[in-house]
Amino acid sequence: MNNKILIVSANYYREISRNLELGASNTLKENGYEYEVINAPGCFEIPYLIKKNIDNFDGFISLGCIIKGDTYHFEVIANETSRKIMDLSVDFNIPIGFGILTCYDLEQAKIRSDVNQKNKGQEAALACIQLLK
Repeated sequence: MNNKILIVSANYYREISRNLELGASNTLKENGYEYEVINAPGCFEIPYLIKKNIDNFDGFISLGCIIKGDTYHFEVIANETSRKIMDLSVDFNIPIGFGILTCYDLEQAKIRSDVNQKNKGQEAALACIQLLK
């Protein structure tokens, strides 16, 4: 198996991102996949980095966290980021595991990124692996 995967991780919430990356990278290692990690300043920049690297990897994992605030900003970032990631996956016929958390508060994000609980980084890695098979 020579599949190489790029993990694109938004590090706006560093603790959350580190946990998501740990879940994804451990899963990839356990399944014998090579991978690299690059960081984006926020989730909105993830599609750009995937597109920029689309020819160099067999699959991608998008990781990050968007927490709802008091304005419409949450919806714009969450909706447009997920839409563009789906567009890239379908348009380029390439698997992209989606591990971007959309939470109401930091406590929800901590639970969903915890490697001993609901780590969505692990889930995104497993989805990407299943699509590559």
